[in-house]
This record gives sequence, structure tokens and C-alpha cells, in this order.
Amino acid sequence: MTDDFNTHRRDYTLGALSEDQIDTCPFRQFAVWYDEAAKVVEGEPNACALATVSSAGEPSVRFVLLKGMTEGGFVFFSHYDSRKGCELSKNNRAALTFYWQELERQVRLEGEVSPISNEESDLYFASRPRSAQIGATVSKQSRVLSGRSELESAINEASAAFAGTPILRPSTWGGYRLLPARYEFWQGRPDRLHDRLQYRRDKQGGWIVERLWP
Repeated sequence: MTDDFNTHRRDYTLGALSEDQIDTCPFRQFAVWYDEAAKVVEGEPNACALATVSSAGEPSVRFVLLKGMTEGGFVFFSHYDSRKGCELSKNNRAALTFYWQELERQVRLEGEVSPISNEESDLYFASRPRSAQIGATVSKQSRVLSGRSELESAINEASAAFAGTPILRPSTWGGYRLLPARYEFWQGRPDRLHDRLQYRRDKQGGWIVERLWP
């Protein structure tokens, strides 16, 4: 069997990344890159891959949407009893990866994840469209469905039951915050000689910047 993967090679020529260009604070550096991505990325620049590991050491990865970011962490939302939620309850170490093809850039974040406060989750849930609130209320995320009709029936029943009344956040749904202990900024370069700059914590709580081999 043959493939044509080699015919789709691309070179990376849009930029470079050097130690004297980056901010001493990795969060501020991320914020700069994110703002630049938001201007040129089609679709959702806040889409990122979330990697978790089960208690048995089995990895799992899926895309989520970043819904908030400060130096105190990066926030996403999910069902607490979903696969990702169950894995995070047993092992709260996780990783997020952003890839912005339009800028030939990637950012990796690694750290510990913890649930955000109920108040924060309530506030965000209240801001969601009503249809999304109903979906979150009826969903048994990651469980097996008998078919699409089971999902649609559950949505229709909930829509009728909640008609004319506010929908409160279900206790099984809410936000998580990943606090990075490590950042890596990747800028594509020609001939696969990519720039990779890593921030990691030192013993005093500051940040060490290191260049990694491509």
C-alpha cells in the first residue's frame, strides 16, 4: 500500500522565536500569542486539546474550548462524571495544547487541574444559550446511547419540563482550572528546525526559560 503523505509536506516560514523576543512571564507571552491568533484564525482560536490519564495509566485526549484565562489558570467546562471528569478526579495532572496553523504556532501547557467555585460555574452556566443549558442538563456525557432518538427525546422532554422557568446548573456540570507548571511555545521554522522555548518553575517559584531541541 502506498500513501501520499510525503506529497503534503509544507515548510514553515512565517516567523521565528528567540529568547530576547519573549516575555519573562509565560502567561503574558501566551496572552500576546492568543490575541494574535484571535485576529487570523478561522473558527475557534480557543479550541485546545485536553489530555488526561486514567488511574490505570491509560491516556485520553479530546478538544475542549478555553473559556477563561488569567495567571491563576486556564478554564474549561465539562461534566464532572464524564470520562475526562472521572479521570481528573483520580489524577489531576493534565495538559492543554493549542495549535494555530495560520501562524504556524503551538503552545503546550502542563499542570494540575482543580474544579472552579460553584459561583463561577453558576455564572458561566447562566450566560449560556438556553438550548445549551438544556443539553448540559440532560446529557450523560461519555455514556452509551441507544441511538440519536434517545438524545432527541430527552431534549424534547426537558424542553417541555422547563418551559417558562429558569434552568439551574446541574450539580454534575461545571468548570475546571488548569494551573500550568510548564509552558512550551513552538514556532515553525524552515527545514523542521523549529523554535521551542520552555518555561518551567524554579525552586523559588520563578520561571526558567530553556530552548529545546526541535
